[in-house]
Formats: sequence, structure tokens, C-alpha cells
Amino acid sequence: MDKIFLSPPHMSGREQQYIAEVFESNYIAPLGTFVDRFEESIKTYTGALNALALSSATAGLHLALRVLGVGEGDYVLASSFTFIGSVNAILYQNAKPIFVDSDESWNISPVLLKEAIAKAPKKPKALIVTHLYGQVCKLDEIMAICKEEGIYLIEDAAESLGASYDGKQSGTFGDMAVYSFNGNKILTTSGGGMLVSDNQAWIEKAKFLSTQAKEDFLYYEHKEFGYNYRMSNVLAAIGVAQMEVLSQRVERRREIFALYEKELSQTNEIMFMPEIGKSRGNRWLTTALLTHTDPNTLIEALEKENIESRPLWKPMHMQPLFKDARVTEDGTCQKLFEQGICLPSGSSMHDEDVYRICDVVKRVL
Repeated sequence: MDKIFLSPPHMSGREQQYIAEVFESNYIAPLGTFVDRFEESIKTYTGALNALALSSATAGLHLALRVLGVGEGDYVLASSFTFIGSVNAILYQNAKPIFVDSDESWNISPVLLKEAIAKAPKKPKALIVTHLYGQVCKLDEIMAICKEEGIYLIEDAAESLGASYDGKQSGTFGDMAVYSFNGNKILTTSGGGMLVSDNQAWIEKAKFLSTQAKEDFLYYEHKEFGYNYRMSNVLAAIGVAQMEVLSQRVERRREIFALYEKELSQTNEIMFMPEIGKSRGNRWLTTALLTHTDPNTLIEALEKENIESRPLWKPMHMQPLFKDARVTEDGTCQKLFEQGICLPSGSSMHDEDVYRICDVVKRVL
């Protein structure tokens, strides 16, 4: 049977037209009109005042930390239950991560966050909070803690473009935020990211650093080091086409989640990731906990039927790379990792694909 992938790209049909325009203009490398258009489309959709198209979301996090003055010896709080791209930038700046466990929302626990701040050797400079699998965290509580403690809030909204909290788009609550356009995201440019902030000076500084920190001279003058982090005009053209159908993609992902929930909730052996009050997730991936079955058993059964699935993220504080890092945890995200599974959720899936997957799940459970 045809392979069902976890979250494959879903093109709108306009990408090749826009790429052809790029080739006709010969503005292949950074930058070009489509980079500007892509940034404007993100600002229009999310309500962010400033946007910077980059080579990856991780590049955006790196720039955010540097712009906010995080450096060697500083501490940065971060969600433990996330992908490593969320926290690698902390190491790029020679800073030290402090990982914080999740709560019943699967996202970072505000209670444990306060505890982690109180136990830190010195005041952390920033918090990188992940909106996991397209579901926003408890933003009211998180923002209040950061404001009270004088800690910068950076939203890792890599997975949550199109999700909202209290009617406002994810990525527009913190001091800075990033979105990802990796190949498996709800919107893809094959690779790439966007850094957003309402602070224009910070985005201008990040833009300067992302283009090798070249001073405003005719010749190449450098007073500090920078990076080659900007997005190409070709990839931005794909992004512009993708943004035109983002709302449809979000709706379809939510429909797929609702279908899974309808088909599988009667088993009493599966619990889906919750959607907290005042929030509306994009359901980038449909994720669930198995109460009596080893997820690996289900993953293997699905693979035999040519269906891709995978475990939930292995927490950062359990990674060998971070064996010496500080962590405030109560075992929640370890349990999620041990019991959780990601099911295929691509917006190009048909209802029949979901039924096919559910048949396997029901048989195994």
C-alpha cells in the first residue's frame, strides 16, 4: 500500500510559478522581492511588527540570544520536552541551559519554572519556551513570571505557526520568537525560519548580524563577527505560496485530529495531547499517550503497514549531551516520552488514510 508519511510537504500549486519569477529576475541568492513579501506575509498573518527571514529557526534563536545579550556563563531556562534545535543556540553562546519539566498541558510547567528560577546559581537572562506540537503553553502565567523576574521571554513557535492564545497568534507574546519552515512543518520552504519581534531595533540588529555584520561602507568593514543566516529568494518564493494556504492547512490538521479523536477515544487506552483554555492549536502533529501498550509495539505494527510514526521527543535533560545540565523536573516529560506516539498528520491526507491508520491502532491496542 502507498506510504503514509508523518508530516510530508503539501504544496499549494503556486510555488513553481513564484520560483519561475525568481529565476526570471535572476535574484537567486539573498536577497530579493520574495524575501520581502514573505516577511510581510508573516507580519500580516501573525500581527508581529517586525520579521526577519532566515536559514532556520535555530539561527533565529541564536540571533535572539545574542541580540538580548546572552553570553558566556549566563543561564537560559528552556523547556525540557522539546527538539534539540530549541536549545542548541544556548550552547552557541557558551551559555548554560536550565531545563524545566512539563505539566498536564505537556508544555512547560509554570510552577516548576518558578522553582527553577529560585534554585538557579544566578538570575537566568532568558527563557526559551516551546509551544509543543503546535499547542501553546500557559502564556498568561509564563509571561507574568518573566515580567516579575526580569527575564527575557523567547517563544520557540517553530511548530505552532497558526496556533493562537486568547485570539492572538503564537510567537507574538514574548520579546522575540521564531517560526520554522522545515520540511515537516505545517508550512515548509524545504528549510528556513523567521525571527519576529515588536522591537524594531532588535530585528535590525539581528538582520545586521545575519549578513556577516558588514558595516555601512562601500568596502567590507567589520567591527564584530556575524553569520550567513539569511534566507534565499528562491525559498522565500515557496514560503509566499505556502502562506496563501496556511489557514486551510491549519483547518485540515485540526480536522485530522478530530477524526483520530472520534475513531480512537472509545478505546480508553489512548489519551490525546490536550488543548488548554483560551488556546487554539494548529495540531501540527496528532500526539497521544498509550496507557497500556508500549508505543514501540504500535510503531512497529504501523511500519509493517507502510505507515510512518515516531515516539514523542526525548526530554533534553535525558540526553547525553546535557547530562551535567541543571534541571527542575518531576518525571512528567519522561513519562510522556515513554508512553507517547506521534501519528501521521499531513494536511494532504485523506479521511481514508486516517481510517487505515486507526484500524491498525485499534488492532494493536
